[in-house]
Amino acid sequence: MRITEHPIIKFKRGKKVTIYFEGKPIEAYEGESVAAALIAAGIYVFRYSPRHKRARGLFCAIGKCSSCLMEIDGKPNQMACMVRVRDGMRVRRQKGKGVLDGD
Repeated sequence: MRITEHPIIKFKRGKKVTIYFEGKPIEAYEGESVAAALIAAGIYVFRYSPRHKRARGLFCAIGKCSSCLMEIDGKPNQMACMVRVRDGMRVRRQKGKGVLDGD
């Protein structure tokens, strides 16, 4: 699901890395966002809204909304569209407001 060719834009892929979405390995490339890697892997639900528990995913892709908030490497409320992948990072769907353990 990644764009590989475009008539105007050139895509330079970074090094192939592995991230883990809820324990499952996902192929990603250095330099791309967590959101891009998840969408390419066919994962569209990033979190569930606090009040009505509705599924949320990528919406604006520029860090202006809260639809893509996820738990990344144990930290809740991270914008998946703004966080770049790192080899071995752990990503989980966020349920509700996303509080740290002990909060």
